Amino acid sequence: MTDRPYSVLFLCTGNSARSILAECALNRLGRGKFRAYSAGSFPKGEVHPFALDLLRRQDYAIAELRSKSWDEFALPGAPELDFVFTVCDNAANEVCPIWPGQPMTAHWGLPDPAAAQGNEAERRLAFAETLRLLNNRISAFVNLPIKSLDKLSLRRRLQDIGRDLPVSA
Repeated sequence: MTDRPYSVLFLCTGNSARSILAECALNRLGRGKFRAYSAGSFPKGEVHPFALDLLRRQDYAIAELRSKSWDEFALPGAPELDFVFTVCDNAANEVCPIWPGQPMTAHWGLPDPAAAQGNEAERRLAFAETLRLLNNRISAFVNLPIKSLDKLSLRRRLQDIGRDLPVSA
């Protein structure tokens, strides 16, 4: 597909938790081979504090994280996207902007940890579980032989990552 790092956009409605966690996970697991971004169709305007705290405790780079609109990635000068993954069901059902570069897309839906109920420890556990599941999916993704797969096979493998890995352990 390309000799530059692959550009990947993770989408969720609010861009405050799942898509942010996915951005960080891919930037760590795919360092040098991938460059991840995140955005939302209706961004909350801030990253969820539990997501930031979890990422900080696991030594992820968080200084430049922010909740932003997916419109930024459809503007001139935006990164040419190779892949776009929705991580929430709402974003998967919305009409997305036209992305430069005609990226491959797949849906990797997960429950929203920001909507978790219970005491603080239970809600924080929902964030940790979401990051664990995203790390599993992203590990499968970064280990795909992307350059040796034809488009149809790659598309199928991307969709399988979202379907085959369980959302609860």
